[in-house]
Amino acid sequence: MTVFNLPDVGEGLTEADIASWKVSVGDTVEVNQIFVEIETAKSLVELPCPFAGVVTELHASEGDTVLVDQPLITIDEEGEPVLPTGVPEPVQVANTETPNHSEEPGPLVGSGPAADSAVRRARTSRPTPSAVAARPSAANKAGASAAGLADTISRRAQGLGQAVAREVDRRKPAMANFMDRVLAKPPVRRLAKDLGVDINEVIGTGVQGEVTREDVNSYQGQREAERDAAPTYWGHGAQGGALIERSQVRGVRKATAKAMVASAFSAPHVSIFVDVDASRTMEYVARLKKSRDFEGIKVSPLLVLARAVIWAAARNPSVNASWVETESGAEIHQKHFMNLGIAAATPRGLLVPNIKNAHTLNMRELAIALNDLAMTARAGKTSPEDMREGTLSITNIGVLGIDTGTPILNPGEVAIVAFGTIKQKPWVVDGEVVPRWITTLGGSFDHRVVDGDLSARFMADVASIMEEPALLLD
Repeated sequence: MTVFNLPDVGEGLTEADIASWKVSVGDTVEVNQIFVEIETAKSLVELPCPFAGVVTELHASEGDTVLVDQPLITIDEEGEPVLPTGVPEPVQVANTETPNHSEEPGPLVGSGPAADSAVRRARTSRPTPSAVAARPSAANKAGASAAGLADTISRRAQGLGQAVAREVDRRKPAMANFMDRVLAKPPVRRLAKDLGVDINEVIGTGVQGEVTREDVNSYQGQREAERDAAPTYWGHGAQGGALIERSQVRGVRKATAKAMVASAFSAPHVSIFVDVDASRTMEYVARLKKSRDFEGIKVSPLLVLARAVIWAAARNPSVNASWVETESGAEIHQKHFMNLGIAAATPRGLLVPNIKNAHTLNMRELAIALNDLAMTARAGKTSPEDMREGTLSITNIGVLGIDTGTPILNPGEVAIVAFGTIKQKPWVVDGEVVPRWITTLGGSFDHRVVDGDLSARFMADVASIMEEPALLLD
């Protein structure tokens, strides 16, 4: 019996919740087969099995919290599958193939492809010299040659088919980015539009995350159920008529709460706001959408804001830093790279994944990175690595129709920019009141690192790009 304990899948992980088991007691598992999905403080993680054998015990139930180094699963590496009661044992068929005792052991966890007996081509035994010498006739030789040729053709055809399948799978993510923010067929998009559903908010369950008709209908059904329940919400509890519904804080919500408390009460926040005429940004975005270079790539004003933040941080580098307490005293670590965090609301809670080395990306590359980040977050596939080492963040509250807000710093950072909604408002231009596309930017800063004049200069620089994106060419 071999017991596998919960490993530390990220820096400093102390516990994780069991999201779903992929195996049951009695199942046969292979090396690198996914056997459980856990929810850490930052993301959902699938764990591959490090051993092959029969599952004899699962040490936790779905929803339970397991500490690092506590038992997770027990596997009998020499055991036989446990059949359900009443199911006859399978008939054993003699294996005439010579076993290959020289085969190398399987890869360790996380290295190499997962074993898959369902698609693995059976190993063909090579004839021994004595067997070759014992072939009695030319007819037998001809038959053997024909059989060998047929076997060679079959194996090559199978190899070609597998190569084509691998190439298709390799290209599917790029195809997904090319099509749009989400994969969906035209009839499905039309259905979402008719129902008033934002298809970008629907989690796809189809191949490669494709949004299906059932996904749209399910999303709409949930919306309608919530609306129908609203008039009867007051005075009706969830369990036994209780008027207080209790749920345990765990996973992302627990980590977010801890981080926000630590940030709010350890870093002295200062916030400033500025109204911006973003009309030229809207025109610029419209031109990018028509450009062949951006065909199939979602482009929004958030892209311009992201570039503006990177540009402004280079002119005011102290906003791209962190305050670090050491044994010898406090230090300010100023970063000469930009890992740009984008706050994302997901079904599991608020996540702030970041785009690594965003300062090195051109406009098109940054647009693709933003699309990938959003798709991954909505699908709940954000990895712990994507959450680490952010240097400055953006929170786009405008997508919810909110004008502005006071954001709380992401722990370890000293600046965050809130992006409000863009809508037409009366604006004075050359002494005349005209309709313009107006937005409000809000910024919060760690006052230990960023003084008032620096924060004002930084926000003014960001605003200047939103007002005139052509400045990015300077």
